Amino acid sequence: MVSRIIFILLVLAGFLLFSYNVRRIIKNINKGKPQKINDNIIERFKIMFRVAIGQSKMVRNPIAGILHIIVYAGFIIINIEFIEIILDGILGTHRIFAPLGIFYNALIGIFEILAILVIVACLIFLVRRNILRVKRFHFKEMTLWPRSDANIILIVEVFLMSAFLIMNASDSILQTRGVSHFVHAGAFPVSSFLMPALNGLSDSSLEFVERFCWWFHIIGIFAFLNYLPYSKHFHIILAFPNVFYSKLEPRAKFTNMESVTNEVKLMLDPNADPYASNSAEEEVKTFGAKDIADLSWKSLMDAYSCTECGRCSAVCPANITGKKLSPRKIMMDTRDRMERAKKNNEKELLKGYILPEEVWACTTCNACTQECPVNIDHVSLILELRRYIVLEESAAPSLLNSMFTNIENNGAPWQYPPSERIKWADELYINQ
Repeated sequence: MVSRIIFILLVLAGFLLFSYNVRRIIKNINKGKPQKINDNIIERFKIMFRVAIGQSKMVRNPIAGILHIIVYAGFIIINIEFIEIILDGILGTHRIFAPLGIFYNALIGIFEILAILVIVACLIFLVRRNILRVKRFHFKEMTLWPRSDANIILIVEVFLMSAFLIMNASDSILQTRGVSHFVHAGAFPVSSFLMPALNGLSDSSLEFVERFCWWFHIIGIFAFLNYLPYSKHFHIILAFPNVFYSKLEPRAKFTNMESVTNEVKLMLDPNADPYASNSAEEEVKTFGAKDIADLSWKSLMDAYSCTECGRCSAVCPANITGKKLSPRKIMMDTRDRMERAKKNNEKELLKGYILPEEVWACTTCNACTQECPVNIDHVSLILELRRYIVLEESAAPSLLNSMFTNIENNGAPWQYPPSERIKWADELYINQ
């Protein structure tokens, strides 16, 4: 009874803490400006199933993609047994689903095969990151914590899957010995190879190993669950809504501000009343974005959905040619800013985290958004930062400022007035 009470308290604490952390992240995302995204629902579901569930972008690199699918699917499927563990812990039973018979045996067998595949995949990922040192995992923004974060998760998954297999191996031996409480159930195609190493233990020692691995597995899962909101691995949850709300319009389509549009209409229509009320006109505090509150909620969700895989930065032409821009860093900086928003005297996103030099290095080619496995829209965020620099600070690069002046004075990007535009053709003997 004491162990059951401890277990129930652990389950409640685990879920409550996770709920608190999720609400914190939702609150941070909701700090962004409203953005209405409710069009083409069927198309959005198709994209979500293809990109988020089918992981179509991941398998462009077959080896890494297949390994990632194994780790993701294996971990999720294996933790179906999480339901059985919780019920056993609350009710004081052991393998409560054992009466399912052959179906239960098949499930346990599949879980074991997936567990060993997850272990192998995680070990390969650790080798790629730390021994082969794949270049995109070691860009400048990948400091000690981001690199450690990935390694921590991989190591934890190896330990959790190993505990699952050792638990099953000791459980199976206790079943064959007819120890009470250990019902005869399950198929153990992988953990059976561990049994010779455990066969020499006494019943009490085996029970200790089985219980230790059982508790280690459940505590490890709750620790993993509550680590997610502080980790880049929260994309496990946010990938689905983030892909669902993907941008369906042309990638670099520039959004118009209604207040600016209304001013242009007033300039073009001599009969318009500038004092007429317009209920649809938005209240403008700033043009563009200087901090997280100036961005849309979707851009903030993008930041929390970032997997830090670096595929965006690896294909970015500005990054490849040595410029400071790294699309991954833009997302990481935005997330860091949200996490530190409550701190006094905290730096603002623009200039405090992201430098104008980074923003202007972007070519808006959208290679980053095309490559991102969770459909993050880096360019929209960058364009909002640019808009602030231009409209609020008048601090665009000199070449752009010259173009703006020419458009204002001459109606074209060039420095010549309309009356002189044809002069370039004077010596070409074009008949007028």
